[in-house]
Amino acid sequence: MSAPASTGAQRTWQRFTPTERVARSMVYIVTAVAVVWSARTVEVIPEFLYDAPEQTADLFKRMWPFDWGFYPKVVHETLIETFHIATLGTILAIVLALPLSFLAARNFTSNPFLNILAQFIFVSSRSVNSLIWALLFVAVFGPGALSGVMSIAFRSIGFIGKLFGEALEEAQTGPIEALTATGAPRSMILVKGYWPQVEPAFWSVALLRWDINIRESAVLGLVGAGGIGVALDAALNNLYWDQVGLILAVIFAVVVVTEIVTSAIRSRII
Repeated sequence: MSAPASTGAQRTWQRFTPTERVARSMVYIVTAVAVVWSARTVEVIPEFLYDAPEQTADLFKRMWPFDWGFYPKVVHETLIETFHIATLGTILAIVLALPLSFLAARNFTSNPFLNILAQFIFVSSRSVNSLIWALLFVAVFGPGALSGVMSIAFRSIGFIGKLFGEALEEAQTGPIEALTATGAPRSMILVKGYWPQVEPAFWSVALLRWDINIRESAVLGLVGAGGIGVALDAALNNLYWDQVGLILAVIFAVVVVTEIVTSAIRSRII
């Protein structure tokens, strides 16, 4: 502690304590060591980096101008299929995730085993990337849109279920206790007590996940799960860079449009 004012000593203010400063320094040192170690482990070849700007510029030159005639032949149909995969996958995920979210919500389901089981399913769903799910379902169902729908659905269960379950747990207890005191059945408590409070969260999560699934379904075709990724994979394998540029531009435009649309819908609903 600084000396009293009567002794003439000035108080000095320090943002962090000595222990905190040592801890922050250790974090910086560990981070620097990790970065250096990682850079040496991945074996970055400097020669490949020197001409990277030239290679990038040359690649963009090959992509322009776009092969606009390729759009009505292949891109449009695969783009519509991408929307179908994302939409059906999101709907299936909602159907599967909602019951699990009620099991995960501790204020709705008081059984700890069911709570842990639902959380385990959510973690398992989120821990596997959509491309890995797609590879699995392509092996089961074969190449095509069905594998894409299933991979999108199983990837989305953890996202939708976790967020909707947390919204259920944050519901106010007043209306629920009032309905319980009147002897209302559990179904009525759900419809009149929980749903009005969590409805905005439900639509927000559903729209956000659909927006994300549009982006993810665009690349599932790279592993044979249908959608516009199939056309992208074929163009890449054949080195048709003007077609690749067109497909990438279409994907970018679709992502921007869906972001604008979902934001507008959410602003009206919530």
